[in-house]
Amino acid sequence: MEVPAVAAGYLIRDQERMRLAERYFTWQADLAAVAVGQRVVEVGCGLGNFTHYLLGRELVVATDVDHACTERLAARFPACGNLVIRTIDVQSEEFVSLASYRPDSVVCLNVLEHVEDDELALKHMHAVLPDGGRAVLIVPAFAALFGPIDRLLGHYRRYSRSAILRLAGATGFRVTTLHYMNSVGCLAWWANARILRRTEQSETQIKLFDRLIVPPMRWAEALLPPPFGQSLFIVLEKTGTRTP
Repeated sequence: MEVPAVAAGYLIRDQERMRLAERYFTWQADLAAVAVGQRVVEVGCGLGNFTHYLLGRELVVATDVDHACTERLAARFPACGNLVIRTIDVQSEEFVSLASYRPDSVVCLNVLEHVEDDELALKHMHAVLPDGGRAVLIVPAFAALFGPIDRLLGHYRRYSRSAILRLAGATGFRVTTLHYMNSVGCLAWWANARILRRTEQSETQIKLFDRLIVPPMRWAEALLPPPFGQSLFIVLEKTGTRTP
């Protein structure tokens, strides 16, 4: 994932802490699984917190801009014949060459906010997909929630529904799914950002949230999608050929 250099070390430490949120990652992965096909390009694989949920598929091309991440991912999954690991920037023209793997879907979970030129990134995702191919994204919601943790993670922005609709229209995608998720996390993030001015989430905070909050919240949001949330879950469908 493309992040400012000063954020790279903090981001890796955050990914290590977030491994404690197993239920939360499973929830996000299960949402994505409905739209993801058998040949997947993952944008911003990081340390593989989502990658391992994809490995039952025919092919996974895991990409990240950070060599430290791709090296650790290779060490984590040394014997996966269906896993290809590439150190590559989604903003680079080289990314378009991944079309040679014939992916039917692209997964970009909690990564687009780290990319300076998110429109270019989506154009490149569009370019590697066939007509009807899907891009599955999770992005942070609400600019008002932007705070110290966002800055230290190297986030360039948080997103609104209207911003996603604009990006989709500008890059040749059609929005098929767009809804908020993690309503309780939205309130907690607001408190961390605006009241407590925290610079990181503690392991205790992550463990308690994952064990006590995620299971009932996941059940409730499946019954009735919330009107707000910490994140937006998005499925985009390629509607035609576009030159990046």
